[in-house]
Amino acid sequence: MSCPVCGKPTDPKYRPFCSKRCADVDLARWLNGSYVIPGTETDDEIPSVPTGDDTQH
Repeated sequence: MSCPVCGKPTDPKYRPFCSKRCADVDLARWLNGSYVIPGTETDDEIPSVPTGDDTQH
């Protein structure tokens, strides 16, 4: 198996990476949004838009 970041052989201590540096690079990619897990939005994530039917007189 090779490191998913740089392609070097993995180190059992940092598996699946070859070093702490590559593990940190991968973590940074997750944290800054470079990696995205596909999915669908739930009702909690969709902002509500007023329809105008809720007006009070």
